[in-house]
Amino acid sequence: MNEQEKIVTIFGGSRCTEASEEYQQARRVGELLAEAGYTICTGGYLGVMEAASRGARERGGRVLGIVMNQFRAEPNRFLTEKVATEHFYERLQRLITRSVGFIAVRGGMGTVTELSLVWNKLQTGVIEPRPLVLLGDCWQPVVKAWQDNLVVSQADVAWLDFARTAEDAVGIIQNKAEKIK
Repeated sequence: MNEQEKIVTIFGGSRCTEASEEYQQARRVGELLAEAGYTICTGGYLGVMEAASRGARERGGRVLGIVMNQFRAEPNRFLTEKVATEHFYERLQRLITRSVGFIAVRGGMGTVTELSLVWNKLQTGVIEPRPLVLLGDCWQPVVKAWQDNLVVSQADVAWLDFARTAEDAVGIIQNKAEKIK
């Protein structure tokens, strides 16, 4: 991997189908990021990960898949490079450390885990500030529930950006990631 490379990591569920809204959102995000010269990084498997990878590859983009040797599933066919890891935390670290920004699309507990880890690392200064975009209508009620039921302040929520469309999400990444450099 090139140190000058601009990588955006996309988090999202593995269980969605090609017809689902989140698959279509992720595919469009992949297309737009590839067109803008970003490398896409995902967990490398199905669902949102496949969709983002597919969108990027269809536009000639580079796609990194951070896979885990413990998983029996085959990585998606749209990856240009596969990086194998032994452990879950190592996989998460690789998804996070080199990225200039993150986009989370609707998923399950794995997506919540990834989002929470990035968010916590931003809050605590473990990683330098970078955009963390939550794409889709599902996220605002989830974050509101966290604020209502957990110790999540408005200052914590300020680390997050909310986007309704793939275009909005990529625009936020481009705007904020460029300012950070």
